[in-house]
Amino acid sequence: MAKLVFGMSQSLDGYVDHDHKDFIPCPVLFRHFMEQVRNESAIVYGSRIYEIMRYWDEDKPEWDDAEREFADVWRKKHKWVVSNSMKSVGPNATLVTADLESLIRKLKADLDGEFEIAGPELAGSATQLGLIDEYRIYLHPVVMGGGKPFFTGPRPRLRLISQERIGADVIRLTYVPA
Repeated sequence: MAKLVFGMSQSLDGYVDHDHKDFIPCPVLFRHFMEQVRNESAIVYGSRIYEIMRYWDEDKPEWDDAEREFADVWRKKHKWVVSNSMKSVGPNATLVTADLESLIRKLKADLDGEFEIAGPELAGSATQLGLIDEYRIYLHPVVMGGGKPFFTGPRPRLRLISQERIGADVIRLTYVPA
């Protein structure tokens, strides 16, 4: 049975924002994220975060070797995109408009290893259903003062199982439901 993981970069005051300049990963953190994606069985996206990640669908001439490698790794992963508003998705992706709980339970049964859920609102729905097995907070030394919170719904009771410094400034905190 596969394990469902939700992880994102977060500010000290609990917000996520992929467009924030202080969340741009250093080379060490970028490599960490690449290896994480490489080792995942699949990814389940909400529509907004999927649209952000579609950046990796087409090569850009300004990319360095690490960015090209990440794009290659990301493109190979099968993605499920949960959306009622989207009409289509890109390569190696499946659009899902059905029940999130049924999808996650099926993927847990059918996949091996870990798979990721991406997007705080979608993860919030999965949290309410008790489906997330592990939370990974990549804590950045940034105070945003507002924005999209990491936890969008009721806060689950969690137990810290590990912490790891990644690069110069980021700490990954790993929690499981208590």
